[in-house]
Amino acid sequence: MRMMSQGPSEIYGVAVNVPASHLDLLMDAIDSVLEPVYPGYRRCFYYMPVKGTWIPVEGSNPYDGKIGEISVADEVHLKFVCRKEDLSKVLKKIDEVHPYEEPAVDVVPQLGWRSLIDPSP
Repeated sequence: MRMMSQGPSEIYGVAVNVPASHLDLLMDAIDSVLEPVYPGYRRCFYYMPVKGTWIPVEGSNPYDGKIGEISVADEVHLKFVCRKEDLSKVLKKIDEVHPYEEPAVDVVPQLGWRSLIDPSP
């Protein structure tokens, strides 16, 4: 099993808001295409409740809300890390499974924390 010791261009933090009703479905789908980042552990996510707001515009097909009206909904903010080689598969899986027509997904390069530990005694 590989350790999370890659540099900043190889590890990415990913975050997306999702309705609570789809949280487990999305985590399971992401985990199905994600090589474990933390040795000995799978399905490593964290999440917290948030409020999302948006206005669907003409031509959109919103999962929630009405065209031209402000929408506010309870959502769950889901965060996790993945390796560069898994990023495309993960983003495709989010696009496939997420109920929103246009989910807002944040992708941020990160450092694997073990790569910052000086190996000398």
